[in-house]
Amino acid sequence: MISFKNDYSEGAHNIILERIQKENSIQNIGYGEDEHCKKAAECIQKQLDCYDCDVHFLVGGTQTNLVMISHCLKPYQAVIAADSGHINVHETGAIEATGHKVIAMPSKEGKLDVQAVQKALDIHTDEHMVQPKMVYVSNPTEVGTLYTKKELESLSDFCKQHHLIFYLDGARMASALASKYNDITITDYSKLVDLLYLGGTKCGALFGEALVIFKRELNEDFRFSMKQKGAMLAKGWLLGIQFETLFEGELYQKTGEHANAMAEKIKNAIEQKGYSFQFTPCSNQLFPILPNTVLQKLEKEFLFTDWEKIDNNHTSVRIVTSWATKEENVQKLIKQIEQS
Repeated sequence: MISFKNDYSEGAHNIILERIQKENSIQNIGYGEDEHCKKAAECIQKQLDCYDCDVHFLVGGTQTNLVMISHCLKPYQAVIAADSGHINVHETGAIEATGHKVIAMPSKEGKLDVQAVQKALDIHTDEHMVQPKMVYVSNPTEVGTLYTKKELESLSDFCKQHHLIFYLDGARMASALASKYNDITITDYSKLVDLLYLGGTKCGALFGEALVIFKRELNEDFRFSMKQKGAMLAKGWLLGIQFETLFEGELYQKTGEHANAMAEKIKNAIEQKGYSFQFTPCSNQLFPILPNTVLQKLEKEFLFTDWEKIDNNHTSVRIVTSWATKEENVQKLIKQIEQS
């Protein structure tokens, strides 16, 4: 079976594995205080063109979100997210388990807008309710769409006016940056958000996420929160060396370019057959609406995720490409789609 189920089925980019193997027998200081983590942070700061931000490395996405959100919020405060947002749907109530409510607001194409955030504020009016304090978005979104720079600027301005913390989850940031539909450069983020999560697990790393804190007061005692929540890796250098490799040159961008290029080929084949998409295809996640008879044929050779039943005869599925997706496997899928 050929998998298009996710973008973390494979291990890590060969360049990363080679670097880890080369450094494998060298002793390093623990808990992220090693030279690789230091160098990786510097590489990220350079690419962001922001040298007064703080960078931390964590193992996974849910861990990153729950540690950061619980660290920033007081016990009675809450985070606003799109109803399809990862922290609301796919993290098993991790945020709520830290004592913080996720205020899920209706969204279009997986994107939160100022009107939705304002509505959340209007609903939560006094001390008998949780106090909204953070706005959470992801780019790409959970359904593969992208925020425009104008959309993020609008949210950013609103958050500043209302003293809300603005947190952007970039688990698939490499795909966002490389998308031909993207109009946001990596250097824009330091001006738009307070907190930025740069994904590694879904962008060519073996594992790991980089958390960038632009708002300095939010960094106070953050390592205490990391340790308390089990997020401080003893062999932290394994995280550092991966992000050092991804960000010292153009490897991070290239992982996104490859994933997007493979997705674009599949998208074109689907469109040529006259099938539509549930969400606008912008990145390495595609959500085509296909006849169930076609899906039955594809399922004999390919793995993907059933997303939503559209009607009795059609289903939306999620097809995901990665930094490691093979062209030959894409062509096999395209051939089956063309013959369906």
